Amino acid sequence: MKFQDYKVTDINLADWGQKEINIAETEMPGLMALRKEYSSSQPLKGANIVGCLHMTIQTAVLIETLIALGASVRWSSCNIFSTQDHAAAAIASKNIPVFAWKGETEEEYNWCIEKTLSGSDTWAPNLMIDDGGDLTKIVHEKYPGLL
Repeated sequence: MKFQDYKVTDINLADWGQKEINIAETEMPGLMALRKEYSSSQPLKGANIVGCLHMTIQTAVLIETLIALGASVRWSSCNIFSTQDHAAAAIASKNIPVFAWKGETEEEYNWCIEKTLSGSDTWAPNLMIDDGGDLTKIVHEKYPGLL
């Protein structure tokens, strides 16, 4: 079955995004050192992370690092204008749930955050990365059981 737990502008931008991720990895030695040292021990195993952070190439490197360390993630952008569509496509192409595209309406933005929170019936977030507070606000208002 084809992976469909994402919404991005154009999944065909994934190759371009991956090329830029590869470049960014050379400019982010801290995250790469964490991957090298801790990926075998999986210190984030069991962490179900929801992220609401600018969906950029650099964030893609962070997402891939969290996963390399054992976490499961679902992601949306924290700003309707900051998503780099090729970064979102690259993440989605790796079967990582991401809901982000540049130019979202306010309604679409909130939908993306809701989708970030709604994994499978057996998946619930136990850690949040939130830049701006919109994800946290929705959790407080609609999903207080997650707190």
